[in-house]
Amino acid sequence: MKTERKLGAGVAAVALGMMMAGMAAPAHAEFQGKSAGDIMVRARVIGVIPDESASTTIGGDVNVSDDWVPEVDFTYFVTDNIALELIAATTKHDVSHKPTGIDLGEVSLLPPTLTLQYHFMPKERFSPYVGAGLNYTFFYDESPAAGSPVTSIDYENSVGYALQAGIDYAVADQWYLNVDVKKIFLSTDVSMNGGAIRADVDLDPWVVGFGVGYRF
Repeated sequence: MKTERKLGAGVAAVALGMMMAGMAAPAHAEFQGKSAGDIMVRARVIGVIPDESASTTIGGDVNVSDDWVPEVDFTYFVTDNIALELIAATTKHDVSHKPTGIDLGEVSLLPPTLTLQYHFMPKERFSPYVGAGLNYTFFYDESPAAGSPVTSIDYENSVGYALQAGIDYAVADQWYLNVDVKKIFLSTDVSMNGGAIRADVDLDPWVVGFGVGYRF
């Protein structure tokens, strides 16, 4: 239910952005497209969808919930085609053990990701792109579930890498609609009950986003 409310709010925000975009530029403005030195700022709704697996000292696997949140990203165009993108968002996930269903509580993630992108057809309104880069994930607010046999839990911060593909569509000279998909390859070492239980967890989330952008 919380996820549905978040997604509904995000869709409303994107719809408002689309309306603003349609009114942003005067009718006579000539479309310029992406150029070296431009900065694009986007506001997106993203879904972080873990593709998880784990090896634990007690056997079994883990289940990690999805989360939908607002996200902000910044893109700088080094050339007309080549750009650097940095994203910022934070997510919260419920974790449980499979197959026992033991509740392992909640954990929050802050995963800044920097990608080097190549933008096809930067001077056209329809401009797809691909990218690859690095991710560093901070884990915080680890909260074991009340009544769970797991009384403490710690996730190790981790470096991973990312692949990306997306599309920008210009609805006005400087306003864009955006769809973006990333695959982040992310692993973390988890310690529970003071190290009595350990796990090597591969989260490997898909990050699916859609939103609006403004090019300066």
